[in-house]
Amino acid sequence: MISITTKTLQDLQFATIQETIASKCNTELGKQKALTIQPFSDKATLLTALHQTAEYRSSFDNNNAIPNHGFDAIQHEIKFLAIEDSFLEVGSFRKIATLSETVNVLLLFLKKFTEYYPTIELRASKVTFTKEISRLIDDIVDKYGEIKDNASPDLLHIRREMNQVRGKVNQSFGVALTQYNSLGYLDDIKESFVQNRRVLAVLAMYRRKVKGSILGSSKTGSIAYIEPETTLKYSRELANLEYEEKEEITRILKQLSNQIRPFLPLLIEYQEFLSDIDLLAAKAKYARKLNAVLPIINDERRLYFREAFHPILLLHNLEKKEITFPQTIELLQDNRIIVISGPNAGGKTISLKTVGLLQLMLQSGLLIPVHERSETFLFDRILTDIGDNQSIENHLSTYSYRLKNMNYFLKKCNKKTLFLIDEFGTGSDPELGGALAEIFLEEFYHREAFGIITTHYSNLKILANELPFATNANMLFDEKTLEPMYKLVLGQAGSSFTFEVAQKNGIPFGLINRAKKKIETSKVRFDKTISTLQKERSKMEKTSQNLKEEELKARAESKKMEQINVKIKQKLENYQELYDSNQKLIYIGQKIEELSDHYFNSKNKKVLIGDFLKIIEIENSKRKKATAKEQKEVAEKKKVVIEEVSEQVDAIRTEKKEKKLKAKEVVVKPKAVLKVGDRVRMFDGKAIGSIDGIERNKATVNYGLFTSKVSVDLLELVEAFKPTK
Repeated sequence: MISITTKTLQDLQFATIQETIASKCNTELGKQKALTIQPFSDKATLLTALHQTAEYRSSFDNNNAIPNHGFDAIQHEIKFLAIEDSFLEVGSFRKIATLSETVNVLLLFLKKFTEYYPTIELRASKVTFTKEISRLIDDIVDKYGEIKDNASPDLLHIRREMNQVRGKVNQSFGVALTQYNSLGYLDDIKESFVQNRRVLAVLAMYRRKVKGSILGSSKTGSIAYIEPETTLKYSRELANLEYEEKEEITRILKQLSNQIRPFLPLLIEYQEFLSDIDLLAAKAKYARKLNAVLPIINDERRLYFREAFHPILLLHNLEKKEITFPQTIELLQDNRIIVISGPNAGGKTISLKTVGLLQLMLQSGLLIPVHERSETFLFDRILTDIGDNQSIENHLSTYSYRLKNMNYFLKKCNKKTLFLIDEFGTGSDPELGGALAEIFLEEFYHREAFGIITTHYSNLKILANELPFATNANMLFDEKTLEPMYKLVLGQAGSSFTFEVAQKNGIPFGLINRAKKKIETSKVRFDKTISTLQKERSKMEKTSQNLKEEELKARAESKKMEQINVKIKQKLENYQELYDSNQKLIYIGQKIEELSDHYFNSKNKKVLIGDFLKIIEIENSKRKKATAKEQKEVAEKKKVVIEEVSEQVDAIRTEKKEKKLKAKEVVVKPKAVLKVGDRVRMFDGKAIGSIDGIERNKATVNYGLFTSKVSVDLLELVEAFKPTK
């Protein structure tokens, strides 16, 4: 049986959550229900409520939005229908019809989209669907909330007669108006309405000359309002008909009330259903604002809130456009108590309240702002001791009140309890109060309760370190500026930075040293050790963050280099293909050149064509096997190529013959005798060098960067050697 006390709700500011959700309701009944949201006592009912909220939350993100559920409350109508022989006014029936139609639309929608909203549809399936209420009312009342003329035969007859009489009233009034206006008896306004009756505006001096009934006069008395005698008879007849109409409408409304009265329980159910949907929609809107989710509900006694936000603080900071720092907290059977220490204003209390409020919200059917992979289990009790609970009414000091609270904890605390204690042990002598707090903590520990406490007491930090299933934690502070980083770190106690904070706030260094001398050296050393460790942890945290950033940068650079590498490989492959293609062309060109030279010397076309075909067959063997049709086409192409090659060979042969003839025709000039020191070059070259030596018809030519041995026959004189005098 789940039981959460009013004190816990107050300590965790649950009323603020209720008020925020109430502000998102469309109806007064929905707002009233929002303000009474409480933790569920039954697990099955709680899980249903959570799934309903999660389903409605999902409707904001899909194309099957749940229809409008707004309605006007009908408590007044329900009260009157419960009284025998009472009847409702016509406007009330229009409200009832609208309520019934709204419910019908919702029921049909949820039945159609059961796959999207199974638990909401399960709630809707318990509501009776009927069009009878709307039909009964629509037969009598129109959409403007007026009784229809055909609501009954008598009413139809009465209203027809009334229309006829009104026509006679207007006709007779018009005659009188024309008559007296022509006589000059009427004021400029001519006519008016008094007591809902049409009257002539007669000048006071002529009022005795106008026959009729005086119904009033103007404020100055200058005008008398007279109903003409000719219309009086018809006005009386119309008044009688209006009375009959009123009586008939009353009879019809009584009859309709009696027809609707049997549906009273269903109307109550309809209103309850729509107010539930209104509350459900408000919860979903609140969840969307917080980006809240439904975490896993386990039975393994594990509470793991990843990236958890305090909902009130989150909304406050969103309005002010400020950053909210999330916390990650885990409680297990093997690590069920966390002792958070460290200086004030670091976020200890907020971390403690975040866990308590989120667990409380979840057990009240609300989604919570945590990472989707978070999980938790359900507690039978959530016990809190937060803030300065000094009781003026009961004349109790803070410490007395806290002792009384601890006594209640001892009575109720068990393995299904979550306890949250802020500033554990304060309010008394540090040593005595700390010792008592240590005993309380041991007792809670042995009862296997889950809990989070905040403290400045060193003995509680030491105890948390010694107990196997408890752990220390601290809120990180910047080691240089002592500014809070609002991040909870498990596994190490936090220093209160008492002297460091005092020094930062301008307390003279001499006074701080005197204070240090007044306390035990061991305590100073202990706190200093914790302070040093915490500073190291902060440094490690910063280093870790920097390393993560560097790692991300390195990954980005690596990815970029991989992309560049792929592009380079692609380019290399393209270049290789181009190179291979060029080499192939060079190879074929060389072969053709060889064939051309051979043919030039042998003049054997048969050998030429055979060798050429070999080259083609070698190249074709490297290609894929072609079809018969393709082979035929290739053969034809080969024939054409061979003919073209033959023509080219003949052209080359003719060209070479012409060159030979020209060479013979050229007058042979006497060759100069070369000697050492002459500047020379090869007949088919451009580079000029000097002869360093001549031996056995071979000249050693010096080109500056290198020397080369060349036959004297291949050299021509550029400039003869001129010895210096």
